[in-house]
Amino acid sequence: MNISLTNKVSLITGGSRGIGAATAFLLAQTGSDIILNYARNNERAGAVANAIRELGRRVLVHQANVGNADEARSLVEQGIASFGRIDIVVNNAGIWTYGEIGAMNENVWDETMEANLKSIFNICNAVVPHMKKSGGGRIINIASTAGQRGEAFHSHYAASKGGVIAFTKSIAAELAPFNILVNTVAPGWVDTEMTESALGDGKSREEIAASIPLHRIATPEDIAGPVLFLASDLARHITGSTISVNGGSVLL
Repeated sequence: MNISLTNKVSLITGGSRGIGAATAFLLAQTGSDIILNYARNNERAGAVANAIRELGRRVLVHQANVGNADEARSLVEQGIASFGRIDIVVNNAGIWTYGEIGAMNENVWDETMEANLKSIFNICNAVVPHMKKSGGGRIINIASTAGQRGEAFHSHYAASKGGVIAFTKSIAAELAPFNILVNTVAPGWVDTEMTESALGDGKSREEIAASIPLHRIATPEDIAGPVLFLASDLARHITGSTISVNGGSVLL
């Protein structure tokens, strides 16, 4: 069975860079039209959209803060108005910041919860009624190894990603009767702009790579592949699961 997303429409949040951009491009390569959400970088989003158009796929670019319920709903409604359906959702938008417990500002906690967890609730809450009407769909949420094992000095991030995993399991059971499959991909270290503060130093990069059994740091494309698998018919009997993509660094 070949992987084909021909005649599918995929919505990717946080699609202007990193995992989101790689996922959008890969899904387009396999036939899907794309709804590309981004928060700030219009130039980067435009470049990703142009690359998708060069593949012969249709693409809608929509700026929105998906942590805001109204903006998330507008994104989904615009996608439906443009394409008539949304078959696949990849909830990728998120942030990773430093936070020492005992000294963390409440706003830092709230900002992370809004960007990483509430955004997924907002998008799912808006898109699920449309998926029910169309007879099904796929939702893939991007979590993190931090949500599986915790992460010192990033407790707010770990809590938000742990919430993503629990939320995914909950709605997977709820939506299974409607043929809506919901799964999570949990990356470990990935070489993106979000992690460049930690990976930018050559020595730190070497130490992190050495701590991973496969001795390499993932590329965004390494994460996009499992997302594509979950979006495809090859994963038609998988729901409520978490695929860990971390080179063996966290074994559950």
